[in-house]
Amino acid sequence: MKVTVKLFALLSKYLPPSAKQNQFDIEVEEGAAIAEVLAGLNVPAEVCHLVLVNGVYVEPSMRDTHALKNGDALAVWPPVAGG
Repeated sequence: MKVTVKLFALLSKYLPPSAKQNQFDIEVEEGAAIAEVLAGLNVPAEVCHLVLVNGVYVEPSMRDTHALKNGDALAVWPPVAGG
């Protein structure tokens, strides 16, 4: 199944060269969990602060079990500090 992955800020270093505007499509196993997909991209879980699927926040405790569906958009941001 196909999922769109969007990685922002410092996570952009995990994007493949083919990515455009911080996003790319990836083929994953049916029912793959968020944590599985991110691990497959070598994105460390500890730098995944804000995770959205189709614009809906997914809590850290749900990322190991939240199954993605064909056509989902997975967006991830690292912790951000500002002042």
